[in-house]
Amino acid sequence: MSASDEIWILGIRMTKFGKHPDLDTVDLAAEAALGALADAGVTMADIGVLAAGNLMNANAGIGQQLQKQIGQTGIPVYNVANACATGATALRTAIMAVKAGEVDYGMAVGVEKLSGAGLLAGGSQQKQSDDVWAPKGRYGAVAPIDGRIGTETMPGVFAQIGTEYGHKYGGTSFELFAKISEKNHAHSTLNPLAAYQKRFTLEQIMNDVMIAYPNTRPMCSANCDGAAAAIVCNGETLKSLSLEQRRRAVKVSASVLTTDPYEEGCQVLPNVNTLTRNAAATAYEQAGIGPGDLDLVELHDCFATAELVHYDNLMLCDEGGAAEFFNSGATWRDGSTPVNVSGGLQSKGHPIAATGIANIWEICHHLRGEAGDRQIKNATVGLAHVIGLGSACGVHILEKSAA
Repeated sequence: MSASDEIWILGIRMTKFGKHPDLDTVDLAAEAALGALADAGVTMADIGVLAAGNLMNANAGIGQQLQKQIGQTGIPVYNVANACATGATALRTAIMAVKAGEVDYGMAVGVEKLSGAGLLAGGSQQKQSDDVWAPKGRYGAVAPIDGRIGTETMPGVFAQIGTEYGHKYGGTSFELFAKISEKNHAHSTLNPLAAYQKRFTLEQIMNDVMIAYPNTRPMCSANCDGAAAAIVCNGETLKSLSLEQRRRAVKVSASVLTTDPYEEGCQVLPNVNTLTRNAAATAYEQAGIGPGDLDLVELHDCFATAELVHYDNLMLCDEGGAAEFFNSGATWRDGSTPVNVSGGLQSKGHPIAATGIANIWEICHHLRGEAGDRQIKNATVGLAHVIGLGSACGVHILEKSAA
């Protein structure tokens, strides 16, 4: 691969996740964007393309609004909305423009205001009556499942996904899923940017409010406000920069985005497995590594049940072996494959469009040796993963600079 084909993250920034009543969406995006520019050692005048992700106000033109606050230079702007994979999709958009040789530098931003949003639902169409259903609209041939044969509310969907995994392979239990949440909340105590930095005992987690069995409240991702941004360039551009910029740059060895492949059969329960497994397989091939080469993983633990199934989907364990893999201690910060050292979405928080870049921010800081008290020693390779129902999955594999 020539240097011009290489992609590097030159700068990256994540805001403090949580409640920001005095900052609007543009303020948060600007904080992340200006921070990423400063981290990269470049200015808005250098940026050739901007990909801006925001889901809850996808038609608001967040990219153009952001430009008015940080620098309006006439560059192309892509406003991105792709469920929980929005941030990863924005980054991939900037990467593609740089890789195509159209620009030297690209910026990706993801931002969301979600504190107080409550449970996020996928359906909840109004029913005409309890006994009579009348077809209406584009999907009139198919009745909505919410409240009839299942749920489209996210805690319920991922509760079903986790219990289905246990039914198929065995080894799971309410306590096991709670232990995954216990791990992530313990990790969060070392992350000053996490929305919540509180350790919970197993008993506290299991005895908290039940949201959708087996997910109690601490086992669910935290809707909050936040933003993250990244600056990317190619290898030729990186060569022209200072030694310090080259040393802190992080190589993007794989950038993959997938959607659902065609499958014959029932689509009542979303299949989060196939597109994640496809993305992971492609990413490992692109990067020329295997799961055993990973020093840490930030995966999309929107619920404790989701984290378990993604151990398997990302091939961190043998097929069907996710419960045994977790019970081995591998996914703790001092284990063989640390997962969600940031605290994950359950503690760090989940401002939807920001999450994909925030997961990458965490990996970058370990590869740079800048993760502070939660630093994974001698980390050189990491994987960041997000998935959004609808469905879209982003996987990025990152490597430490040799400079």
